[in-house]
Amino acid sequence: MTARTIAIASGKGGVGKTTVCANVSIALAQMGKKITLLDADLAMANLGITLGMEDTPVTLHEVLSGDANIEDAIYEGPAGLRFVPSGLSLDAFLRVDVEKLKPIVSTLLQDTDMLLIDAPGGLGKNVLGAMISAAELLIVTMPDPSALADALKTKLVGKRLNMEILGVVLNMVRGDKAEVTSEEVSVLLDSPILQSIPYDDNVKRGSVEGKPVLLRNPDSPASKAFKKLAAILAGEEIKEEEKQGFFKKIFGR
Repeated sequence: MTARTIAIASGKGGVGKTTVCANVSIALAQMGKKITLLDADLAMANLGITLGMEDTPVTLHEVLSGDANIEDAIYEGPAGLRFVPSGLSLDAFLRVDVEKLKPIVSTLLQDTDMLLIDAPGGLGKNVLGAMISAAELLIVTMPDPSALADALKTKLVGKRLNMEILGVVLNMVRGDKAEVTSEEVSVLLDSPILQSIPYDDNVKRGSVEGKPVLLRNPDSPASKAFKKLAAILAGEEIKEEEKQGFFKKIFGR
C-alpha cells in the first residue's frame, strides 16, 4: 500500500496549524499507524517546541543544505512516531535548498503509513515547496474572515498543484455569535469541515510546558476532537462509546 503524504497548511499564521499537526499525528500513532511528521516550516520552526523536542542536533536545515543525510535527522517522538524537525538557526536557514525537499519526502515514504507535513504560514516559496511534496492537503483555519480569506487562497493553490483537498479543520471554535458558522465556512471554502476543534485552555497550558494536549489532558474537549479527526483521516469508525456520549449530550438518558 502506498504511503500517504498530507500537507497541513493554513495560509495565515496564528490559527494553531502546528498544534493540530502535532496532536493529530500523535493520535494516529496511538491508533497503531506508522506516522512520520515533517516540520517544513524552515523559517519559523515551532513543531519541535510543541512536541517538547527542540533539542535536536541535526535538523532538516542541515539536510537541505547538504551537511547531513535525512537518516540523521529522524527522531522518535511521542507514541513512537518519527519526527523530522526544522532548525532555529538563521544561518542554517539561509543555506537551505528547498528544491531538495521533494526527494527527501520520497525517502521518508519508504517506511511509513502516512507522512504529515507541517507547512509554513503564508504562500511563499517555502510553502509551495512543502505543498508540491504532498499529494493531499488539509486546511486549518479559524472562524474569522481574515483567516478564511487566507485559507481560500491556500485551497486555490492546492488545486492548481493538483492536490486532493481533504477538507477543513476549524480550530479554536468558541461558539461565539461573532464567529463565522461551520456551514458558512464550508460554503465559502467549498470544502467539508472534517472537524471543529473547540477552544480549550488546556491546549495553551500544554504549549507552555512543551507537552501536546493529547498527552497532557487526553480527555479534554480538544483532545477528543483531535482523536476524532485522526479517525476520519485514517478512514476508521469513531469508537462506539464516543458516539453514545455525543447522543447522550443531545437527548439525555
